[in-house]
Amino acid sequence: MAEQRFFATGRRKTAVARVILEPGSGRVTINKRPVDEYLDRETSKMIITQPLIKTGTYGKLDVMVNVSGGGGSGQAGAIRHGISKALLEYNPEFREVLKRAGFLTRDSRVKERKKYGQPGARARFQYSKR
Repeated sequence: MAEQRFFATGRRKTAVARVILEPGSGRVTINKRPVDEYLDRETSKMIITQPLIKTGTYGKLDVMVNVSGGGGSGQAGAIRHGISKALLEYNPEFREVLKRAGFLTRDSRVKERKKYGQPGARARFQYSKR
């Protein structure tokens, strides 16, 4: 029997995560490193495992991720999005569970650009009447 692999791409802020799922022992590797070595925050680790726990596949699938861009939080969100989309490839019946949890929606919030003549995106220099 041919090895089954399920691919998906997740995005959040400026981070892009390419995710591969395959039946296994539940090992998670990010950029060829174990999760504990790559991610330092417990919340990031929790965010990544959410879709697997919700669908009851935690410990049954090996997750391999290649992630680039963004920071820690954005990368964790991108990985969660990618894992959720890959789980749909694995089993389309998970759609209802993942959709209700909001894992299939791409979080499109990105930092607003700074405008010229201003100190920030919305901030203004103090106005002096005199």
